[in-house]
Amino acid sequence: MGRPITLFTGQWADMKLEDLAPLAKKMGYEGLEIACTANHFDMERIDKKGYLESRWEILADNGLNCFALSNHLVGQAVCDNIDERHKAILQDSIWGDGNPEGVRKRAAAEIVRTAKVCKKFMSMRPKGVAKSPIPPTVTGFTGSSIWQYVYSFPPVSKEMIDAGYADFAKRWIPILNEFDKVGVNFALEVHPTEIAFDIASAERALSAVKNHRRFGFNYDPSHFGYQGVNYVAFIRKFAKRIYHVHMKDVWWGHGSREAGVFGGHTDFTDPRRYWDFRSIGHGDINFEEIIVALNDIGYKGPLSVEWEDGRMDRIYGATESQQRVRSYDFPRSNIAFDSAFDRSNQ
Repeated sequence: MGRPITLFTGQWADMKLEDLAPLAKKMGYEGLEIACTANHFDMERIDKKGYLESRWEILADNGLNCFALSNHLVGQAVCDNIDERHKAILQDSIWGDGNPEGVRKRAAAEIVRTAKVCKKFMSMRPKGVAKSPIPPTVTGFTGSSIWQYVYSFPPVSKEMIDAGYADFAKRWIPILNEFDKVGVNFALEVHPTEIAFDIASAERALSAVKNHRRFGFNYDPSHFGYQGVNYVAFIRKFAKRIYHVHMKDVWWGHGSREAGVFGGHTDFTDPRRYWDFRSIGHGDINFEEIIVALNDIGYKGPLSVEWEDGRMDRIYGATESQQRVRSYDFPRSNIAFDSAFDRSNQ
């Protein structure tokens, strides 16, 4: 039996969960990584009697499971330099009057609340629904006060970068302590605009939070490939910190390359771009190498398809992606292949 193949619901937030769940089942998925959005897991309704139960009823009625909640958008606001972009992605209760520090503090409180809700929700798994192979997990972003300094000109001082990691630690260690109290992991999706966006910055982020046991990663190879980062090495480097896995493809070196790695202020799918997210199997990521590495580190959690491909119908793409992930996901051998030569085994 392979790992559970799940669908991340973030890119399907326009659909109600009761409509998405049967579609996900029809597309071949075994579960959902549920995003905390109004249509899927409304954080403003979780205290309403029967709401959490209704989420499980929808899942169970369609033969689906859930192993992780996502609150990427709120997490982004914890460390970011807040501006009008955040207003578009945050609930009114978190945006408030838009005062940046107020937004950051309310976002931090909401992430803590998400951990508590995640613990409660996962404990309500109905009888007959398979136990989770991973601890209760919240996937998400952290934001970053220093992303604007990623290209160091005018020259950025060491002190400015140090201050950014110190700010991250100051805001996230208290959050992680609250995660620890309820036994929930936080899995950062290492990603441009976050405090960690490659291997080097991920190492520094871990160090900043003093290797807090609740801080790990939602591994997603698509954010490494076009940067030129060794996406398989990331798995081996952080073997004990891979708390959740996204399966998403990307291609790079295509198009006319009039816009480079930084995107040239073009929209996704613009043929001038150097890179674009693609449906699984249509990009340049070597998923077999990823599965080998995940097998080597003993990762048994879900493989969650985050479907993003502006050139393909999403139902067609998500259906095909599930099939491709299942074909890649082979189990690790529990014997040495040459042990059969030993006469005692014959």
